[in-house]
Amino acid sequence: MPDSVFRGLFDTNMTQVIGLMDFLLCVGTSLILGLILAFAHMYRARYTRSFVVTLALLPAVVCVVIMMVNGNIGAGVAVAGTFGLVRFRSVPGTAREILMLFLAMAAGLLTGMGYLALAFLFTMTLCGCSLLYQRLGLGAEKNSAKYKTMNITIPEDLDYSGVFEDIFQEYAAAWELVRVKTTDMGSLFRLTYELQLRDEGKEKEMIDKLRCRNGNLEISVSRQETAAVEL
Repeated sequence: MPDSVFRGLFDTNMTQVIGLMDFLLCVGTSLILGLILAFAHMYRARYTRSFVVTLALLPAVVCVVIMMVNGNIGAGVAVAGTFGLVRFRSVPGTAREILMLFLAMAAGLLTGMGYLALAFLFTMTLCGCSLLYQRLGLGAEKNSAKYKTMNITIPEDLDYSGVFEDIFQEYAAAWELVRVKTTDMGSLFRLTYELQLRDEGKEKEMIDKLRCRNGNLEISVSRQETAAVEL
Protein backbone atom coordinates (compact mmCIF):
# COMPACT_ATOMS: atom_id res chain seq x y z
CA MET A 1 0.00 0.00 0.00
CA PRO A 2 1.58 3.33 -1.00
CA ASP A 3 2.45 5.77 1.76
CA SER A 4 0.53 8.48 -0.06
CA VAL A 5 -2.73 6.89 1.10
CA PHE A 6 -1.88 7.78 4.69
CA ARG A 7 -0.70 11.29 3.92
CA GLY A 8 -2.69 14.04 5.65
CA LEU A 9 -4.87 16.51 3.80
CA PHE A 10 -3.05 19.43 5.40
CA ASP A 11 0.53 18.17 5.15
CA THR A 12 1.29 20.48 2.22
CA ASN A 13 -1.35 23.10 2.89
CA MET A 14 0.34 26.09 4.52
CA THR A 15 -2.63 28.45 4.28
CA GLN A 16 -4.58 29.61 7.30
CA VAL A 17 -7.96 28.83 5.69
CA ILE A 18 -9.39 25.32 5.49
CA GLY A 19 -11.32 24.68 2.29
CA LEU A 20 -15.02 23.92 2.50
CA MET A 21 -14.64 20.53 0.80
CA ASP A 22 -11.77 19.52 3.11
CA PHE A 23 -13.81 20.61 6.10
CA LEU A 24 -16.85 18.59 5.04
CA LEU A 25 -14.72 15.58 4.18
CA CYS A 26 -13.07 15.55 7.61
CA VAL A 27 -16.34 16.06 9.50
CA GLY A 28 -18.15 13.45 7.39
CA THR A 29 -15.38 10.94 7.99
CA SER A 30 -15.56 11.68 11.74
CA LEU A 31 -19.30 11.02 11.76
CA ILE A 32 -18.82 7.69 9.99
CA LEU A 33 -16.10 6.69 12.47
CA GLY A 34 -18.36 7.75 15.31
CA LEU A 35 -21.09 5.41 14.07
CA ILE A 36 -18.60 2.56 13.81
CA LEU A 37 -17.50 3.16 17.39
CA ALA A 38 -21.12 3.39 18.57
CA PHE A 39 -22.06 0.06 16.99
CA ALA A 40 -18.91 -1.55 18.39
CA HIS A 41 -19.80 -0.29 21.85
CA MET A 42 -23.34 -1.71 21.63
CA TYR A 43 -22.11 -5.20 20.78
CA ARG A 44 -22.85 -7.52 23.70
CA ALA A 45 -22.76 -4.69 26.24
CA ARG A 46 -25.15 -2.65 28.34
CA TYR A 47 -25.49 0.91 27.16
CA THR A 48 -27.68 3.99 27.28
CA ARG A 49 -29.07 5.82 24.28
CA SER A 50 -27.56 9.15 25.34
CA PHE A 51 -24.06 7.68 25.61
CA VAL A 52 -24.30 5.99 22.20
CA VAL A 53 -25.41 9.25 20.56
CA THR A 54 -22.60 11.11 22.33
CA LEU A 55 -20.08 8.54 21.19
CA ALA A 56 -21.28 8.83 17.58
CA LEU A 57 -20.91 12.63 17.57
CA LEU A 58 -17.79 13.05 19.69
CA PRO A 59 -15.22 12.39 16.90
CA ALA A 60 -16.79 15.14 14.77
CA VAL A 61 -16.69 17.60 17.67
CA VAL A 62 -13.03 16.85 18.40
CA CYS A 63 -12.26 17.05 14.68
CA VAL A 64 -13.69 20.55 14.43
CA VAL A 65 -11.83 21.67 17.57
CA ILE A 66 -8.52 20.44 16.15
CA MET A 67 -9.14 22.15 12.82
CA MET A 68 -10.13 25.43 14.47
CA VAL A 69 -6.87 25.65 16.42
CA ASN A 70 -4.98 25.40 13.11
CA GLY A 71 -3.12 22.20 13.92
CA ASN A 72 -1.87 23.29 17.36
CA ILE A 73 -1.98 19.85 18.95
CA GLY A 74 -1.35 21.07 22.49
CA ALA A 75 -4.21 23.53 22.45
CA GLY A 76 -6.47 21.13 20.58
CA VAL A 77 -5.96 18.23 22.97
CA ALA A 78 -6.42 20.53 25.98
CA VAL A 79 -9.73 21.80 24.66
CA ALA A 80 -10.96 18.43 23.38
CA GLY A 81 -10.01 16.75 26.66
CA THR A 82 -12.64 18.77 28.50
CA PHE A 83 -15.35 16.87 26.64
CA GLY A 84 -14.22 13.64 28.24
CA LEU A 85 -14.60 15.15 31.70
CA VAL A 86 -18.25 16.10 31.24
CA ARG A 87 -19.37 12.47 31.38
CA PHE A 88 -17.56 11.73 34.63
CA ARG A 89 -18.53 14.88 36.51
CA SER A 90 -22.04 13.49 37.01
CA VAL A 91 -22.21 9.74 36.35
CA PRO A 92 -19.32 7.33 36.98
CA GLY A 93 -18.25 5.67 33.77
CA THR A 94 -17.30 2.04 33.37
CA ALA A 95 -13.88 1.08 32.07
CA ARG A 96 -15.41 0.21 28.68
CA GLU A 97 -17.09 3.62 28.40
CA ILE A 98 -13.87 5.41 29.25
CA LEU A 99 -12.04 3.40 26.61
CA MET A 100 -14.62 4.18 23.92
CA LEU A 101 -14.50 7.89 24.75
CA PHE A 102 -10.74 7.95 24.35
CA LEU A 103 -11.02 6.02 21.08
CA ALA A 104 -13.58 8.51 19.80
CA MET A 105 -11.35 11.43 20.78
CA ALA A 106 -8.32 9.81 19.12
CA ALA A 107 -10.30 9.23 15.92
CA GLY A 108 -11.45 12.85 15.96
CA LEU A 109 -7.88 14.02 16.52
CA LEU A 110 -6.66 12.08 13.48
CA THR A 111 -9.43 13.34 11.20
CA GLY A 112 -8.96 16.88 12.46
CA MET A 113 -5.31 16.70 11.41
CA GLY A 114 -6.38 15.39 8.01
CA TYR A 115 -5.14 11.80 8.40
CA LEU A 116 -8.37 10.18 7.23
CA ALA A 117 -6.91 6.84 6.14
CA LEU A 118 -5.02 6.49 9.41
CA ALA A 119 -8.20 7.33 11.30
CA PHE A 120 -10.09 4.57 9.47
CA LEU A 121 -7.25 2.10 10.04
CA PHE A 122 -7.01 2.98 13.72
CA THR A 123 -10.78 2.80 14.30
CA MET A 124 -11.31 -0.46 12.44
CA THR A 125 -8.33 -2.11 14.15
CA LEU A 126 -9.36 -1.12 17.66
CA CYS A 127 -13.04 -1.91 17.09
CA GLY A 128 -12.08 -5.27 15.60
CA CYS A 129 -9.97 -6.08 18.65
CA SER A 130 -12.78 -4.99 20.96
CA LEU A 131 -15.34 -7.20 19.19
CA LEU A 132 -12.92 -10.12 19.16
CA TYR A 133 -12.19 -9.82 22.86
CA GLN A 134 -15.91 -9.58 23.63
CA ARG A 135 -16.56 -12.63 21.51
CA LEU A 136 -13.83 -14.63 23.22
CA GLY A 137 -15.00 -13.50 26.65
CA LEU A 138 -11.61 -12.09 27.57
CA GLY A 139 -11.51 -11.18 31.24
CA ALA A 140 -14.80 -12.91 32.05
CA GLU A 141 -14.85 -13.89 35.69
CA LYS A 142 -14.98 -17.64 36.15
CA ASN A 143 -17.20 -19.20 38.80
CA SER A 144 -18.88 -15.84 39.43
CA ALA A 145 -22.07 -17.65 40.53
CA LYS A 146 -20.22 -18.87 43.62
CA TYR A 147 -19.63 -15.36 44.94
CA LYS A 148 -22.64 -14.20 46.91
CA THR A 149 -23.73 -11.34 49.14
CA MET A 150 -25.99 -12.54 51.93
CA ASN A 151 -28.13 -10.44 54.27
CA ILE A 152 -29.31 -12.23 57.42
CA THR A 153 -31.73 -10.72 59.93
CA ILE A 154 -31.36 -11.90 63.53
CA PRO A 155 -33.09 -10.92 66.80
CA GLU A 156 -31.27 -8.49 69.07
CA ASP A 157 -30.75 -11.07 71.81
CA LEU A 158 -28.76 -13.36 69.49
CA ASP A 159 -25.01 -12.77 69.63
CA TYR A 160 -23.95 -12.47 66.00
CA SER A 161 -20.25 -13.09 66.72
CA GLY A 162 -19.57 -16.47 65.14
CA VAL A 163 -23.22 -17.54 65.29
CA PHE A 164 -23.17 -18.97 61.74
CA GLU A 165 -19.54 -20.06 61.58
CA ASP A 166 -20.24 -23.80 61.58
CA ILE A 167 -22.79 -23.51 58.76
CA PHE A 168 -20.53 -21.33 56.63
CA GLN A 169 -17.63 -23.69 57.23
CA GLU A 170 -19.70 -26.51 55.74
CA TYR A 171 -21.00 -24.70 52.64
CA ALA A 172 -18.57 -21.85 51.94
CA ALA A 173 -14.92 -21.82 50.95
CA ALA A 174 -14.54 -18.30 52.34
CA TRP A 175 -16.78 -15.81 54.12
CA GLU A 176 -16.52 -12.42 55.77
CA LEU A 177 -18.89 -10.31 57.86
CA VAL A 178 -18.69 -6.91 56.16
CA ARG A 179 -21.60 -5.00 57.71
CA VAL A 180 -23.78 -4.97 60.81
CA LYS A 181 -26.88 -2.76 60.93
CA THR A 182 -29.72 -2.38 63.41
CA THR A 183 -33.25 -2.33 62.04
CA ASP A 184 -36.88 -2.29 63.16
CA MET A 185 -36.27 0.29 65.92
CA GLY A 186 -33.21 -1.58 67.15
CA SER A 187 -35.04 -4.84 67.83
CA LEU A 188 -33.26 -6.65 64.99
CA PHE A 189 -29.78 -6.86 63.50
CA ARG A 190 -29.07 -7.19 59.80
CA LEU A 191 -25.78 -8.91 59.01
CA THR A 192 -24.15 -8.71 55.58
CA TYR A 193 -21.73 -11.45 54.56
CA GLU A 194 -19.57 -11.88 51.48
CA LEU A 195 -19.42 -15.59 50.62
CA GLN A 196 -17.66 -17.88 48.22
CA LEU A 197 -19.77 -21.03 48.02
CA ARG A 198 -18.22 -24.46 47.64
CA ASP A 199 -21.17 -25.71 45.59
CA GLU A 200 -23.85 -23.28 44.36
CA GLY A 201 -26.24 -26.23 44.04
CA LYS A 202 -26.44 -26.46 47.84
CA GLU A 203 -27.41 -22.84 48.35
CA LYS A 204 -31.00 -23.65 49.41
CA GLU A 205 -29.79 -26.31 51.84
CA MET A 206 -27.53 -23.72 53.48
CA ILE A 207 -30.33 -21.15 53.67
CA ASP A 208 -32.65 -23.67 55.35
CA LYS A 209 -30.08 -24.26 58.09
CA LEU A 210 -29.57 -20.52 58.50
CA ARG A 211 -33.34 -20.02 58.87
CA CYS A 212 -33.42 -22.49 61.71
CA ARG A 213 -30.61 -20.57 63.41
CA ASN A 214 -32.02 -17.03 62.98
CA GLY A 215 -35.62 -17.82 63.95
CA ASN A 216 -36.94 -17.90 60.37
CA LEU A 217 -36.36 -14.17 59.92
CA GLU A 218 -35.56 -12.62 56.57
CA ILE A 219 -32.57 -13.88 54.57
CA SER A 220 -31.63 -12.52 51.15
CA VAL A 221 -28.93 -13.71 48.76
CA SER A 222 -27.61 -11.88 45.70
CA ARG A 223 -24.64 -12.09 43.39
CA GLN A 224 -21.72 -9.93 44.44
CA GLU A 225 -21.69 -6.68 42.51
CA THR A 226 -18.45 -5.54 40.89
CA ALA A 227 -19.80 -2.75 38.63
CA ALA A 228 -19.30 -0.07 41.26
CA VAL A 229 -15.58 -0.71 41.34
CA GLU A 230 -15.17 -1.89 37.79
CA LEU A 231 -12.18 0.32 37.06
